[in-house]
Amino acid sequence: MIKIFWVEDQSHWIDKFRALLERTDFAPGAEADLPDAEHNKLEVFKFSEAALARISQTDDADAPHIAILDASLNGNDDGGFSVSRALLKKWPALPIVFLSEHSGTGIEQKAFEQGVTQDFIAKHQRNIEGVLLWRMKALLRQSLTPAANKKSQLVSGELRIDLVSWEVWWKGQKLMNPANQARPLAPTPRKILRFLVEASPRPVTTLQMAEWLDADLEKFSYANYRQHIKTLRKSLALAHGDEEAFMNLCKAGQGIATFGAEGAYLWKAPA
Repeated sequence: MIKIFWVEDQSHWIDKFRALLERTDFAPGAEADLPDAEHNKLEVFKFSEAALARISQTDDADAPHIAILDASLNGNDDGGFSVSRALLKKWPALPIVFLSEHSGTGIEQKAFEQGVTQDFIAKHQRNIEGVLLWRMKALLRQSLTPAANKKSQLVSGELRIDLVSWEVWWKGQKLMNPANQARPLAPTPRKILRFLVEASPRPVTTLQMAEWLDADLEKFSYANYRQHIKTLRKSLALAHGDEEAFMNLCKAGQGIATFGAEGAYLWKAPA
């Protein structure tokens, strides 16, 4: 069973594909349909505003495996583009397919030039059902294979960040919210950690981090940055199994280290 995020503003297309998408087994080599109790989870939205709201509210643990978007939504040629950008901002490795009536037009060209889709399928073609399924299977096969999973993960020493689910692991332990270990680490600290790892060994200042987070520069202060760093260090220390030992690593310039006097931090994988 997979989770499919679908944005389509015309009811007849939803009626045409809904049952097919729900029952198709997208596993490699599968030929039979899924049993009734194991149908794929399909979320359908007719308006970009509803889709965007759902993206912001969706926990990373419930991230979709693939998205199908109409390029033009309710007369807005940028509707599907805005949804795609929001999906990729939250789940950078998510496979996205545009299913549209505008194949071969400037809209398709724009979609590929802006990098908001991996495929663009024309709705009006023979055997559209078969075309959609085999193209989706190809993308899912690429995203779910071990080689592709490596590309959808950020690894630094014993730290692993899944760029699809946004789960973070240290020494094989999932990072949790240090204030409530029954809950996962909040999204902003996870994103900060990702940016620190990607920038390593260079330090990242408060201003740089605010820009990368697309945060309000007047509201994201050094105090905010420092508080998120404290949360990250605490979460990593708990996963480390020896809080004092991990904090000492940070003080020694490893893990999440403070850099200079300008409110900057850097990530250095402990030796």
